[in-house]
Amino acid sequence: MRAFKFIKQLDSMQCGLACMAMICYHWGQEYSVKFLNKFCTASKDGVSFKGLSDLSDTLGLHCISGKVSIQELRECPLPAILHWNQNHFIVLYKIKNNKFYIADPSKGKLVLNETEFSQHFISLTSDNKEKGLAMFFEPTEKFGIIKDDTINNERNFKFLSKYIFKHKLYFIQIIVGMIFACCMQLLFPFLTQSIVDTGIHTKNIGLIWLILIGELTIVIGRTITDVIRNWLLLHISMRINISIVSDFFIKLLKLPMSFFDTKLMGDIFQRISDHDRIQKFLTSQILKISFAVLSFFIFGIVLCYYNITVFLIFLIGSFLYATWITLFLRKRRKIDYNLFEQQAANQNRTYQFITGIQEIKLQNCEIRRRLEWEDTQADLFKVQMDSLKLQLQQESGGVFINEIKNIVITVITATCVISGDMSLGMMLAVQYIIGQLNSPIEQVVAFIYSLQDVKISLERINEIHNAENEDNHIKNNITNLSDKTITIKNLSFSYDSHALTKTLDNITLNIPSGKITAIVGSSGSGKTTLIKLILGYYSNISGSILIQNQDIRNINLKDWRSHCGVVMQDGVIFSESIARNIAVEDGDIDYTRLEYAAQIANIHDYIMSLPLKYNTQIGRDGMGLSQGQKQRILIARAVYKNPDFIFLDEATNALDAKNEKIIVENLNKFYSGKTVVVVAHRLSTVKNADQIIVIDEGKVVESGEHYSLIAQKGKYYNLIHNQLELGL
Repeated sequence: MRAFKFIKQLDSMQCGLACMAMICYHWGQEYSVKFLNKFCTASKDGVSFKGLSDLSDTLGLHCISGKVSIQELRECPLPAILHWNQNHFIVLYKIKNNKFYIADPSKGKLVLNETEFSQHFISLTSDNKEKGLAMFFEPTEKFGIIKDDTINNERNFKFLSKYIFKHKLYFIQIIVGMIFACCMQLLFPFLTQSIVDTGIHTKNIGLIWLILIGELTIVIGRTITDVIRNWLLLHISMRINISIVSDFFIKLLKLPMSFFDTKLMGDIFQRISDHDRIQKFLTSQILKISFAVLSFFIFGIVLCYYNITVFLIFLIGSFLYATWITLFLRKRRKIDYNLFEQQAANQNRTYQFITGIQEIKLQNCEIRRRLEWEDTQADLFKVQMDSLKLQLQQESGGVFINEIKNIVITVITATCVISGDMSLGMMLAVQYIIGQLNSPIEQVVAFIYSLQDVKISLERINEIHNAENEDNHIKNNITNLSDKTITIKNLSFSYDSHALTKTLDNITLNIPSGKITAIVGSSGSGKTTLIKLILGYYSNISGSILIQNQDIRNINLKDWRSHCGVVMQDGVIFSESIARNIAVEDGDIDYTRLEYAAQIANIHDYIMSLPLKYNTQIGRDGMGLSQGQKQRILIARAVYKNPDFIFLDEATNALDAKNEKIIVENLNKFYSGKTVVVVAHRLSTVKNADQIIVIDEGKVVESGEHYSLIAQKGKYYNLIHNQLELGL
């Protein structure tokens, strides 16, 4: 039987898909996680049991899910997907001699005893038995009909070649310098032999001094060459690092907004760290291995010239050393995966801890939050200790093999000197050559490590670079600005496509051109989701959203958003000047528009009271703002854009009544000729809208203008009946 194939999840939300890929491979059909994601998109909470069940039906696998005890697992067909730690999926592929063989997408293959296994698997009690949740599979005649055409299209090391070719002239200069340095080094064993066999033997002190001066000249030349080489290497390194990270950010900016819903911040930061590995590999390891191969080739020839037996012993010892090191590569890869996961979790936890310190102190939960952070550190420390133990085992074994090899060579060369087959000078020259040959072997091993690291990093970065762009195909721009109507027909949407209930359910409405449409409803009814869909956050919708009678899926979203002024609930204040926070678009700032936008948002007078006025730094690295001031900056940002469409999602909920009244009056004048969609709870914000749409549990339940909806005494009436304005 072939070994069960392990497939790694590339981020925290893909464990279920990686498990399904392993199940399919076991039954003879290879699918990538990216391909499976097309049929079962991971949400911000990952993939559900229902999602995996629907995916298995799509692929042609018969799936049975249920609660099972550990004893029942022993009698069930394997492999099976298990719910692990109540927040993760793993594959159980074998049970033998009371050992449980699992494939954890985040860590690799593990073997657990029953106690360890039950700690992670058992999650409930049923029929007076401790049980966990499991899924079992069996292929049907439909299995294998769907083929994955992306398997052989993954990026490989050719992806990196463009960064080398950009700086090929520098690399050529470095290689020439390396050859020069290597050739100069080659003279040392012959000079050493000459000192002993000629200078000392003939007691010619003049010759000895002449040879030493020659060696000093070589050392100086080599030092100068190394300085120039290292300077060029630093220059290339800086340029390549900027290029590969910049390309990564360019790609991130092209991805759909929905992509970032399923990515933890730590996962993205870890991928940025992966670029540092790649940069070091391109600039340091490749050159080192080139120098190592060149040195090994040259000094190997010289060693063969001196003594072929010694050369063969050196090769055998080096082969044993390399074999010993490669025995640890699989374990090292598994630890690296685990380290990536723990470092991402640590970054997330640390980021939350630091950014939430004020709230932590306010809520008096310092001890609990600190202990949670320390638990994460303990998990990270454990993985780092495992890595250190593995490294110590590798190094101790490697040192032992190398020392035995060196002792054997010393004995053989000493024997040759005694027997007269080799002079003392030749023996010293051989020892020098062995020292020079040991370094390339160590560099080859370091290169193998680096190659493994870069391959892992490329797998993670590959997922980002291979993801489809938001506007991946040629799409239409917005052209007819005289018609600013938005029509929504039979729109349904759910963040989890396999959820039993929909976030929005069969919504049909018309947002007329040049009018104000207010959307109201209780929290969680789907108001913000509707705004996001109109702005093109998500494409997996049922029904249609029409802009100028064009389906939004056929519209260039970058162009569409350029016509939209948006204030979202979670709008971001950047760490830069007030002027740049309002005028965020590319290009120079129009100060006339800037002041006008600030006046509409009723923030101009406050800004002018500051010492640096519009040049005042705000955001995390600058002056702090109140929530109301932040909202006014965000409103000014939308006004500065002077858009044709305006979307405000609870844009005034943090404002006091006085500021809100002024801003609403200012905005009503600004709205002239624009299509406006306002999401709000406050009656004062919505009562003057041309139409009011009431959404409840993802459905449109009422629509009309304020007074007609009040007269109906339905959902709208109940939403606002406690507000004082009702009696006016």
